[in-house]
Amino acid sequence: MTAAADVLTWGRERARAGPWRGDGRIAYLAPLPQGPPPSVEFLRRCLDTLAARGYTAVLTSALAPAESQAFFAVGFVEQERLRLLSHDLHRLPEAPSAVLRKGREADWPRVLEVDASAFDRFWRLDRDGLDEALAATPLTRFRVAAGRSTVVGYAVSGRAGAEGYLQRLAVAPSQRRAGLGTALVVDGLRWMRRWKVRRAVVNTQMGNDAALALYLRLGFVPEPSDLAVLHADLSR
Repeated sequence: MTAAADVLTWGRERARAGPWRGDGRIAYLAPLPQGPPPSVEFLRRCLDTLAARGYTAVLTSALAPAESQAFFAVGFVEQERLRLLSHDLHRLPEAPSAVLRKGREADWPRVLEVDASAFDRFWRLDRDGLDEALAATPLTRFRVAAGRSTVVGYAVSGRAGAEGYLQRLAVAPSQRRAGLGTALVVDGLRWMRRWKVRRAVVNTQMGNDAALALYLRLGFVPEPSDLAVLHADLSR
């Protein structure tokens, strides 16, 4: 097994690893798109590597049931459950007028402020988390909604093969109900369709009724299976 640029590799299996939200005790482990589902042996090697780096616990990315099986087999348990929705991109809704532009690194401090205002502590991104979101897929679109003098919303969309991902969406609470969330989502969906994406997916926390209503209104439909964030204790 090798570890390069925080990507753990064993044969064709790969997973990105690093500190969870900047916490040096908790690791983040995420299987990379377009690879095979992680095997038990691969995950055991990952856990050994992370323990050797000094981590005492591991949290995963949001995993589908097929991805989760091997994680459960090596001792992971469910931490959080997420609702998964998909969009076939055949019919895209109209978007309200909004000033959107490419996100730049100079925007990161304000983007992280917006993110912190929009999510509970467990789900908030730090700089490493934002970098992870931007690097999670081979092709990424990072867009911000600009107010009079500052960023008031942002979205990160990604593409891996024919699959599209709305990876992050946040709008400052003071700017909600102005159509910015709709504009950012539709912008991402149109970008995916230009790249010949066949299906886009998004997930949202259980109980986030506002986000769920937005996605349903824009043509997303619930998938039959949920996603789960899993946790493992390395200190035993």
